[in-house]
Amino acid sequence: MRATIIHGERDVRVDDVPDPRLLTPTDAVVRVVAACVCGSDLWPYRGVTPTDEPKAIGHEFVGIVEEVGDDVSTVHVGDFVIAPFYFCDSTCVNCRNGVSTSCLTGGWWGSTDRDGKPVPGAQGERVRVPLADGTLVATPEVPDDGLVPSLLTLADVMGTGHHAALSAGVTTGSTVVVVGDGAVGLCAVLAAKRLGASRIVAMSRHADRQVIAREFGATDVVPERGDEGVARIKEMFDGVGPDCVLECVGTKESMDQAIRSARPGGMVGYVGVPNGGPELPVGRLFGTNVGVNGGVAPVRGYVEELLPEVLSGAITPGRVFDLELPLEQAAEAYAAMDERRATKVLLRP
Repeated sequence: MRATIIHGERDVRVDDVPDPRLLTPTDAVVRVVAACVCGSDLWPYRGVTPTDEPKAIGHEFVGIVEEVGDDVSTVHVGDFVIAPFYFCDSTCVNCRNGVSTSCLTGGWWGSTDRDGKPVPGAQGERVRVPLADGTLVATPEVPDDGLVPSLLTLADVMGTGHHAALSAGVTTGSTVVVVGDGAVGLCAVLAAKRLGASRIVAMSRHADRQVIAREFGATDVVPERGDEGVARIKEMFDGVGPDCVLECVGTKESMDQAIRSARPGGMVGYVGVPNGGPELPVGRLFGTNVGVNGGVAPVRGYVEELLPEVLSGAITPGRVFDLELPLEQAAEAYAAMDERRATKVLLRP
């Protein structure tokens, strides 16, 4: 089959790789209907995270189940399924505690399972899914193609934006600022709106993303960054700042802006993958009683909550996809996101 392999900095290719097959009784093999490029994929693409040898890449996909192992009971051949950006059993103590990203038997696409067996990346034609019962969520029926982009966001970015909002304690009437206008930041705007925030500020300098942010519920847009951005936010919220700040980038600068923007006693919910050297200024946090909560989003636990609203059209997070390409053009997909010609790219095998 064909799959996306990263060979090094700005060197992404679609290569021939072995077809996945069932290796354990708890496996499923899924034919990928749609995958995508994530902002976190850009860290190895840019060389920030080194690639020592060619490896599979991609961690978000939806598709049709083609085979299941003898011990799989909750998904069936022919089901349309959503796969979170990791695999998990959904039964261990960490999964039961709501942190399925720390599953004791789980792992990551494009790596190996706990038995050392290879697990394909998501940007390919098919994927072997370990722990299929715990990992995959089947939709009630095979959806119309128009729903596929929004369903795909439940594999990562919509659930991650939701995690940022929950981590910051967004609730009815909250005032919220979102730092970052990529797909996760935009979904964080949507999540804050869904949870009842009364005012939502999207910090964005890109006109096309500002449009989506407003569609998703942003009441205000602030293009300034750094000291100017913090000053503008303080000015908008009575000189003290908002209740909640959602950090959706993962750099030192974005975390600094988030912490300095929050009101005394406010909360920062952070989900940006920390490849840019973010730091926590404990003295400032202590002096202002600002809290910081978040981390890698356990999106598997959010799929059932968000799925009905995607299926009904109540929320349309698939709007974050502004470019669709065939899998064979994966290199162009990465370049488009790297060069900010696209917010998020959907790939069709």
